[in-house]
Amino acid sequence: MSRQVLAQTWYMTQRHLMEILRQPVFLVISLVQPVIWLFLFGNLFKKVVELGGFGTTSYLDYLIPGIVVMSALGSSMWAGMGTLEEIERGTLNRFLTTPVSRNALMNANVVQNGISTAVQSVVIVLLGRAAGADYPGGATGLLILVVASVLLGTVFGALSNALGMLVRRRESIIGINTFLLLPLTFLSSSFMAPSQMPSWMRHIADFNPVNWAMVAGRSALTADPARGLVLSRGGALLVLAVAAVWLSTRTFRSYQKSV
Repeated sequence: MSRQVLAQTWYMTQRHLMEILRQPVFLVISLVQPVIWLFLFGNLFKKVVELGGFGTTSYLDYLIPGIVVMSALGSSMWAGMGTLEEIERGTLNRFLTTPVSRNALMNANVVQNGISTAVQSVVIVLLGRAAGADYPGGATGLLILVVASVLLGTVFGALSNALGMLVRRRESIIGINTFLLLPLTFLSSSFMAPSQMPSWMRHIADFNPVNWAMVAGRSALTADPARGLVLSRGGALLVLAVAAVWLSTRTFRSYQKSV
């Protein structure tokens, strides 16, 4: 990628970040919601660790990676709404008349989503620490958890952008996201240890990218991380993220030809 494309990508990324900063309600909700999840799920399932299989005696330790990944999933799935809004306002079409790189137009959205996800993940980790969570994996484990959440956010953010350019209807995006969010979350080890899940759910979770991020992050945070799990799940997420970005770019080119 040329230096000019990188500069244009960063310029467009800053533009997206400024749009977020101008929406204080969105910022408040994105930070308050994880706190609510920590409080509700942390207290509701506090004694479930007594069943065994969680690898810890503190449910909060088990829950934090789940909340980080859930937040990354929940925020990134709505990226397509921003793309759709730019299409409706004509902003995207105006940029198509400028010399700005087409790759920069699409990559900026992905980079902005990654930055937002990383910041959100760090805030959740700090909140968990303040609530008493322990991270035996240290800074390296936390970094892997944040990277896994960013990769997951990239996957679903890019797919959401592609969806926005394909359907071009808010109702369709809302319907698809609402349909997918809970199944993707609960068909993973977000709240329950795999050993306590029905066998059919465990098998589905093995193919669920959301669970890949949780397994990689959760394993990295243990005192003795399973490197094989971290590398295999993290590698699978990386491949999927590259494929999703490629699909989003191809969809953007198709949209460009249609206008």
